[in-house]
Amino acid sequence: MQYAIELYYDKETEKNLYNMAQKIADEKISTKFLEWKTRPHLTLACFNDVDEALCIEKLKAFAANHKIMPAYIGSVGMFNDTKTIFVSPVMNSGMYQFQRELHDNLKELDTNGWEWYCPDRWVPHCTIALTGDDENEAFFRASDLVLREFKKISGEFVEIGLVKITFPVEEIFTAEMNR
Repeated sequence: MQYAIELYYDKETEKNLYNMAQKIADEKISTKFLEWKTRPHLTLACFNDVDEALCIEKLKAFAANHKIMPAYIGSVGMFNDTKTIFVSPVMNSGMYQFQRELHDNLKELDTNGWEWYCPDRWVPHCTIALTGDDENEAFFRASDLVLREFKKISGEFVEIGLVKITFPVEEIFTAEMNR
């Protein structure tokens, strides 16, 4: 089984990001992202099979030792090979350090095959549309919609969680970070 560690936004920011994905579905462009039933998030790490209990204990301690962080979402991007459309936070050294510390804390877990979520290779992004399984035109229509509708968002990263990468995504555990 495959797992991910995700960083979650405050409720208002999450709602704004979800509404962008919903608009793509409402315009009958693509519903694939919504079908995964995942919250808007940044994926910090992905792992192959993990000991869930051990991972949860480590995440509890990690969250308890970290403060809520500002989330300023300032750009739109795309992975052309997978036809994924996303928004990205403005990154700073603290966020990169947060992700590096998480990986150090969970270093005994298997990251094979997930190199794009490892420190120094990470592309922080919040997916808004997954159009790879749709007709070709969906990627361009969804991109156009997001480019026209996107407005910068200021919020916070408030929780960290463990999910099982299934269809739909199964949220196993979340922990709030400190104020």
